Amino acid sequence: MKKKGRQIITLACFDCKERNYTTTKNRKTHTEKLELRKYCKVCRTHTLHKETK
Repeated sequence: MKKKGRQIITLACFDCKERNYTTTKNRKTHTEKLELRKYCKVCRTHTLHKETK
């Protein structure tokens, strides 16, 4: 069942551009792009992950 107003987004590593994570966000309340520090298995370190299309 799809929740109303929430969209699935993909997070990509800022350093190697690898798409590692998916999550959801409410685009009506959070219009800016999401940025989180997460572990990248390619870089083998915690890096900044940004929302992609």
